Amino acid sequence: MNDTSIQSAEDRLTKVNRLLITQSRPADEKSPYFDLVSKYNLQIDFRPFIQIDGVSFKDFRRQKINILAHTAIIFTSRNAIDHFFRVCQEGRIEVPADMKYFCISEQTANYLQKYIVIRKRKIFNGTKTATELFELIKKHKTEKFLFPCSNIRGNDIPEFMDTSSLHLTEAVMYETVPTDLSDLAIESYDIIAFFSPSGVNSLMSNFPDFKQNGTRMAAFGPTTAKAVAEAGLMLDIEAPLPNAPSMTGALELYIKKANNQ
Repeated sequence: MNDTSIQSAEDRLTKVNRLLITQSRPADEKSPYFDLVSKYNLQIDFRPFIQIDGVSFKDFRRQKINILAHTAIIFTSRNAIDHFFRVCQEGRIEVPADMKYFCISEQTANYLQKYIVIRKRKIFNGTKTATELFELIKKHKTEKFLFPCSNIRGNDIPEFMDTSSLHLTEAVMYETVPTDLSDLAIESYDIIAFFSPSGVNSLMSNFPDFKQNGTRMAAFGPTTAKAVAEAGLMLDIEAPLPNAPSMTGALELYIKKANNQ
């Protein structure tokens, strides 16, 4: 058991100087992360804990999936879109104009214009959640759906399709793998902020002897929070919160309290 389990939240509420954000540095210099730096005199480092590797067409063929035997594609991310069309290009597969696309959000749907003329295609999208997407899918029960995904993916879509007796083929087109973090002085950070279970797994993969001690853990979303707990770590900061819908907002609430003690 992690020795932090005997500490109370108040015991761990010590001054924050260094943060590690397990994502790439924001391209926008007006990002709220940089506001935290100036407001609280912090050092923030950005480092992706996971990387996306595309599955080659040769390896994809081993899955024995015929893309053209499907009439609809489910996309839950930009990565899925990028690697679907990459595999099609490598395999010289021409996606028919009447293919239907079901996207998790409007942003994901708009990203399709990188590869197709979206005004000429049948595209359906929810606003953010899989539940909204399911309502759209239910209206197209006769379609044969293809689900381009990573080797690590949530269960919600396959489970819904199975319980609804809908045709679904999962196609692993990219892999989520831990980044090499061996150069990081991981225990020098006061807070490490995670955004996916894969990020937590990367921490434990890179640092199997990691001791949390006074390092505070922040997690975005319930599945990430669960991964922190399952790794035997104490979760100190959970986002989103009712009064802080973003990770930066949740971090600021905590830092303000910790640094004003």
